[in-house]
Amino acid sequence: MKLLAYTLVHLCLLTITAAPVRARALELPEPAIPGLRYYYPREKVEPREIESDVCIYGGTCAGVVAAVQADRMGQRVVLLEFGKHLGGLSSGGLSHTDGGDSGVCGGIAREFYKRIGQHSFRPSEAEAAFESLLSDTRVAVYKLAHLDKVAKDGTRIVAITMEDGLTVHAKQFIDATYEGDLLARAGVSWHAGREANSVYGETYNGIRVPGQGGHNWPTRVDPYRVAGDATSGLLPRVNDDPGTPGEGDERIQAFCFRMWLTKNNPLPFPKPSVYRAEEYELLARLFESGANPYIGWSLDTNNHHLFRGAYFIDFVGGNYGWPNASWIERERLFQAHANYQIGVMWFLANSERIPESYRSEIRKWGLPRDEYMDTSGWTHQLYIREGRRMVSDYVMTQHNCQGREQPDDSVGLASYNMDSHHCQMTVVDGAVRNEGNVEIGVEPYPIAYRALTPKRDECTNLLVPVALSSSHIAFGSIRMEPVFMLLGQSAATAAAQAIETDTAVQDVDYVKLRDRLLKDGQILEYKGPPRHRGGGQPGVDAKSLPGIVIDNDQAMLVGPWSVNNVTHPRVGPTYVHDNNEAKGKCVAKYEFNLPRPGRFEVRISWPPNPNRATNVPITITYGERQTKSFAFNQKTSGQNGFNSLGEFECKETVVVEISNKGTDGYVIADAVQLLPTSGVTQDRSR
Repeated sequence: MKLLAYTLVHLCLLTITAAPVRARALELPEPAIPGLRYYYPREKVEPREIESDVCIYGGTCAGVVAAVQADRMGQRVVLLEFGKHLGGLSSGGLSHTDGGDSGVCGGIAREFYKRIGQHSFRPSEAEAAFESLLSDTRVAVYKLAHLDKVAKDGTRIVAITMEDGLTVHAKQFIDATYEGDLLARAGVSWHAGREANSVYGETYNGIRVPGQGGHNWPTRVDPYRVAGDATSGLLPRVNDDPGTPGEGDERIQAFCFRMWLTKNNPLPFPKPSVYRAEEYELLARLFESGANPYIGWSLDTNNHHLFRGAYFIDFVGGNYGWPNASWIERERLFQAHANYQIGVMWFLANSERIPESYRSEIRKWGLPRDEYMDTSGWTHQLYIREGRRMVSDYVMTQHNCQGREQPDDSVGLASYNMDSHHCQMTVVDGAVRNEGNVEIGVEPYPIAYRALTPKRDECTNLLVPVALSSSHIAFGSIRMEPVFMLLGQSAATAAAQAIETDTAVQDVDYVKLRDRLLKDGQILEYKGPPRHRGGGQPGVDAKSLPGIVIDNDQAMLVGPWSVNNVTHPRVGPTYVHDNNEAKGKCVAKYEFNLPRPGRFEVRISWPPNPNRATNVPITITYGERQTKSFAFNQKTSGQNGFNSLGEFECKETVVVEISNKGTDGYVIADAVQLLPTSGVTQDRSR
């Protein structure tokens, strides 16, 4: 069992009446577009009580699947949904799903995808499929159910009450919300934001180096309200204090709406109720910079479909308060997201700052007339990429994602990248840079049942299949809709077995749980071939190498570098490449601070490939005005991937820069190694 520190954990008080503030309609902001709301305040309070065996709070895909499974196991089930629609993001914007192939996705999730397909399905088809699954059950569904109070007897939840007066008594509860709203009210430990890398011994959690990774700015863009005038202040949501790389913070990855776009008789993009031109100044400057916008919209457009994610529909920095906000506060944040993103589309289609050649192409697109008809063609579901995450006795981490730790109580498989969208926009050397992007491939790996159960002394009849116990970066891999479905089914199975045996969820017999999951078509182990290119061939650990080594994840990266782990040999789990684009825009800077001057051999690592550039510029600065430049052919490489620049008499600071200026193929930046040749003590701690 993995025992965990309480560092950076929010402990919810066991005062179980911490309800959102009661709302009057006049306190709510105007909808960004007619009909679009997150929170619909109760019109009246009508006290009433119902009894059930299993109560599920959250009508996400996980909640629906959990309800179906619990019903199939003979339980009386109540499903409570905050909004007006079931299915969460699966019916609120996605037209396809990631991480759900047949090798890792079984059970009711596979039933669902057999009904609608896994690609190019319509939101209305997905919602109808969820409703159809429930129509074959006795599940009682209540919508517009806004959690108000949680009643507990010791470590057991006995009832939960909604703002409209509905009270549900149950033997077992499941929190299937994206935000972990029930677990928080029930006094269960949780965390929101990024943990420091040191908390769980990870390398991809915490604050990243600004400008590192994909979806970054392809060119220098001025961040100030008046271009070139720092005294004019920063543009909206840009900061000048990103924090220290590797440390934790309360920032969470950006949200957006996965809007459904069409060219088939579309509704023109509307102007939102609140439109602030200043919000789109950075976008205007990107177009005016001459950078290629790479417009690649699809049915459910995502952030990377314009400027490859440098700046588009992700409302970076606009969601920090969401996880623990009251319903009214979330409504304000929801409308801020909607006003911003609807405004983006109106700006692109109408602003004279956008070249007419692009505007005319953009105006061919619009909103559908036959989807989301109650919200003017705009999806009702905000993409909550992460909210609260429970902290239990077992936390899923990067070590699970990379196969270094294998739990023995699997309740399902995850298989998507460790993925994080950007968490902030900041300033580096007078230009705006994004921070937070991570995209690291994984092989399918098991999720522990213990990550779905709270700590025993906090709650013994609650299971959490969505806001489960996980670090930020591991959750970035787990957070796929098919995974939530299969975890919802596993949670419901465990809840039913806990009722049948009258035990705490922590004491469910895993052997019996596993047997039932397998009987119901769940996949608990991956036995197929490696799915991720480069899988099974880890890079060399930098700490095992002599001398001083800086890997690419410690370098200062400028420009739209992309992270990969396809080819070998390499140092560490990844390297970066320039995608053979943005020539002259990408620089990888490796800065060494030596304990004392001395003579070093400088070596550079890159995995070779026929698509590499033959003329990669590499510059070393090793003393005052002592600089030497090289051009290397990265189609080939030396022994174990390392290539020597020669020996140098170095001062305390050594800087090696790799550029893609004028190159004729893909440029790679992996690791740089300094080997002492005289008078310097080796230091492998970096």
